Amino acid sequence: MNFSLYIAKRYLFSKTSTNAINIITAIAVFGVVVGTLAMFVILSGFSGLRTFSDSLLNASDPDIKITATQGKSFEYSAKIHDVLQEKEGVEAFSKVVEERVFLKYKNKDHIAQVKGVDVSYSQIIPADSILTVGTWLDPEFKNIAVIGYGISYKLSLGILNFGEPLQVLVPKPGKGFINANNAFRSVSTQIVGVYTGSEEFQNKYVYVPISLAQELLDYKENQVSGVELKLKEGIDLDSFQENLQEVLGADFKVQTRAQLNTLYYKVINTENFISYLIFTLIVAIALFNVIGSIIMMIIDKRQNLKTLYNLGSTIDEIKKIFIFQGFLLTLVGMAIGLVLAVVLVIIQQKYGLLMITQNLAYPVEFRLTNLLVVVATILILGYLAAKIASSRISKAFIEG
Repeated sequence: MNFSLYIAKRYLFSKTSTNAINIITAIAVFGVVVGTLAMFVILSGFSGLRTFSDSLLNASDPDIKITATQGKSFEYSAKIHDVLQEKEGVEAFSKVVEERVFLKYKNKDHIAQVKGVDVSYSQIIPADSILTVGTWLDPEFKNIAVIGYGISYKLSLGILNFGEPLQVLVPKPGKGFINANNAFRSVSTQIVGVYTGSEEFQNKYVYVPISLAQELLDYKENQVSGVELKLKEGIDLDSFQENLQEVLGADFKVQTRAQLNTLYYKVINTENFISYLIFTLIVAIALFNVIGSIIMMIIDKRQNLKTLYNLGSTIDEIKKIFIFQGFLLTLVGMAIGLVLAVVLVIIQQKYGLLMITQNLAYPVEFRLTNLLVVVATILILGYLAAKIASSRISKAFIEG
């Protein structure tokens, strides 16, 4: 066994002559335990929150979306249809027509986004799972709509209100003088379903049949705002997007779900990184106790070190003793902290001890990458702390 490591292990598990040093060592280990536990739990919390948010985005956004590079609409040609039909990895695709609209019901109004969809759209998003009341759009009927819970609440509008329909209005295009009495195109719709999801999602969309949206916007039969795709399991979105972009050319913009929600992912990644930096700083501060503990141990073992030096040990070998000791102290604290953190994360996953709402537990997720990040961070900082403490040892110190 390595001489320096052997002596370090003996020092680690043996009591010193001064009880204060034992107490400081215990405090140092406890600080590493707490820092490790907190860092892993926070990273697991962000992982769970990201997965939960991704599940909400899966209900509102497609895997891939194709739109025009210029303008709001384009012609859905036979060429595009053939490309999507023959493309490997495509499970389903749907034509959509989108536009910002003004909703009016009785004496209430709301600004939202109308989204005309065809019969294939229920394969793009989990339509059945997001519906809380009523049914999805029936292709046999035209003037029907499915609205979000937020829109329903703001307009005091439920399903099958046959007394008065929901008015969907959009400004007429053109230039020059506008007649206020004839400035909007409008359609009347009957609500057949209400969906739920994230706060933004359930306040945003009014789903209608694509033919009704085209009529509202005065679009031609093959004129659409975009095409949304659902890919098969295991298909890499980024690779598929790059390949499809090359095939369709510069006239079209092909985006993944992540690219459609760039701001959201930037925010959550930034928050995750900043939280990691904050807890790394906390661990670094806790490791000052390790530095203090090792320095006091060096002073306490000064006569022993002099004996080792006289027996032929080099200064570097003696320094390594305390580098190993500090590293082992950090390793013990990290191991205890990780065990406690993993247990807490698993308990939260299974039993939901910490709740956001009455029915929703705070999401956490155990990830091996988080475990490796915590281990690497603690070990590197622990090694640096031990290195700093052992630098006090010199020939003059031992012989003095």
